[in-house]
Amino acid sequence: MKRIIGLTGGIATGKSTVANYLEKTYKFPILDADMYAREAVAANSFILNKIAQRYGQDILLNNELNRAKLGEIIFNNGSERLWVESLIHPYVKERFNQEIIVCSSNILVLVIPLLFEVGMTDLTTEIWVVSCLESQQLERLIQRNNLTLEQAQARIKSQMPLAEKIARADVVLDNSHSLDTLLKQVDIVIKTGEYKTYA
Repeated sequence: MKRIIGLTGGIATGKSTVANYLEKTYKFPILDADMYAREAVAANSFILNKIAQRYGQDILLNNELNRAKLGEIIFNNGSERLWVESLIHPYVKERFNQEIIVCSSNILVLVIPLLFEVGMTDLTTEIWVVSCLESQQLERLIQRNNLTLEQAQARIKSQMPLAEKIARADVVLDNSHSLDTLLKQVDIVIKTGEYKTYA
């Protein structure tokens, strides 16, 4: 039976850092929900056309999705966010299923930011949550995405509270300290095989 790690957490908590480390150090295959979500809205795709029909041609930039514009719509309107997600998430789940079947590795990692929110926990055999302090999350998100405080708060509030994700996790990786501290936690979990909570 394959060991399928569902790697999740809040926005800007450090999921990509952990995924990159698992790929480089342990050579685990990484399947990324964000990559499949970008595929779903590729130029001229059925899903992108549906989005353009709903929001008008202004949602496009050089025939591709204007992500910033869509973000402004969906992070300020829960029902519109759910409508967009209802198009994209079934595509993403199908892509995961396809890749899991063909992947020859006994251990693989699915990076799914909205793992709990969109009901993809059934794809995994264990769930890892990367956490940090909310103040750090806000600061990182503002710097990384060049957002205002209000925009960053809206993105964080659009997700399940981090405390709830932590409560449902098999492993919690605490990213509120140094990078070295975070990666040592990953090493412990991999080398001991224990699904113990580290935080």
